[in-house]
Amino acid sequence: MTQVAAELSVAGVRVTFGEATVLDAVTLHAPPGAVVGIVGPNGSGKTTLLRTIYRSVRPTGGIVTIDGTDLTAMPVRAAARTTAAVLQNGSGAPELTVAEAVGLGRNPHHALFSRDTEADHRAVADALARTGVTAFADRTIGSLSGGERQRVLLARALAQEPRLLVLDELTNHLDVRARFELLALIRSTGITTLAVLHELDLAVRCCDRLVVLDHGRVVAAGAVLDVMTPELLRDVFGVVATAAPHADGVIRLRYAANPLAEP
Repeated sequence: MTQVAAELSVAGVRVTFGEATVLDAVTLHAPPGAVVGIVGPNGSGKTTLLRTIYRSVRPTGGIVTIDGTDLTAMPVRAAARTTAAVLQNGSGAPELTVAEAVGLGRNPHHALFSRDTEADHRAVADALARTGVTAFADRTIGSLSGGERQRVLLARALAQEPRLLVLDELTNHLDVRARFELLALIRSTGITTLAVLHELDLAVRCCDRLVVLDHGRVVAAGAVLDVMTPELLRDVFGVVATAAPHADGVIRLRYAANPLAEP
């Protein structure tokens, strides 16, 4: 599979549910091929932002563009070929085999009642191989571990051949090794990726850029070290910590002996 990574721009996006404003003038940029982490406290609007980008939620105001094209103006099938979403608790029917589940990623490329083509078979086989689940192709989804199911979800997204990946806490409930394996795999795809991450340690280590949401607004965005200042960590996340690159070049968080910031 060869994909051209997309450029994502979100400009002044506002989302309201009734009287509640969930996103307020949210603006961000994801350059082609970048892994952009979305972080923030619970209830800050992270999942709503992702749902807006993959068109599950229509914004009240503002615009989302991919390579300069208004996402809401794109035909449904064209949008589905552009963006693939991997969501929490989205493993699908447990009786499906892994190959069948990954094959669902080809649906946006099919006309009504069309048969699978050689290109479909190649895309599915490649996605299975890239995610390391070829050996599970004939097993059912229900027989897999949590980490294996997450890999299958990612394989389905890759089979879709998207130019933008939208990931909602893909590493939740996984053990340490599985988390690092999945994030390394995502980085290796070269696809522009927007990922909500619950763990700040993983976000600073694995992302090119970060966007910090708080109460539905962007309070910081940019390179990891520019964003993760001690002041922001204290004011937004309530912890005393610093982010710094170590000798190996990896950025890590270092928490104080008493990491809880004063209210």
